[in-house]
Amino acid sequence: MESILKGVQQFQEVDFPKEREYFERLATKKQKPKALFITCSDSRVMPNHITKTDPGELFTIRNAGNLVPPYNEVMAGGEIATIEYSVAVLGIKHLIICGHSCCGAMEAMLNPSSMEELPAVQSWLSHAEATRQIMKQKYPQLTGEERLMAAVEENVLVQMNNLSTHPCVAARIATGEVRIY
Repeated sequence: MESILKGVQQFQEVDFPKEREYFERLATKKQKPKALFITCSDSRVMPNHITKTDPGELFTIRNAGNLVPPYNEVMAGGEIATIEYSVAVLGIKHLIICGHSCCGAMEAMLNPSSMEELPAVQSWLSHAEATRQIMKQKYPQLTGEERLMAAVEENVLVQMNNLSTHPCVAARIATGEVRIY
């Protein structure tokens, strides 16, 4: 924690003063991100770093497993609200689901017994149930890293489908205004 606090202090005392004008422009300029970037909360995944984008260019959702709950207004939560806001208010046209290798959420989804003491994680990973079923049916022969990587890849496709269940997304896909990657 000490290094994090020192980092904040360094930002406030050194970095911010050097780039005050830049940060003030960011704060006062209306945001107009290029894309909604949905990725895992894994601390090793750095959206702006891997996309070579600056602050303000990505609107992000980060959660375990880069999951997108299918649309359900009764169960609307942060992900659903953020998707709706990004498309309907910010006018974002590019929606990206980004999986990653060595994903702990996908590992847990493949091994449900590892979550016996984690009811919230079990509940959250139910949004990857289609991925789990695909893995059972399509890849029963795979093991280890190969199995995990296939799960990561299949999960991205499942989450792309889930994203298209959101009314604001579906409507704009139909008119060609939005694309999912």
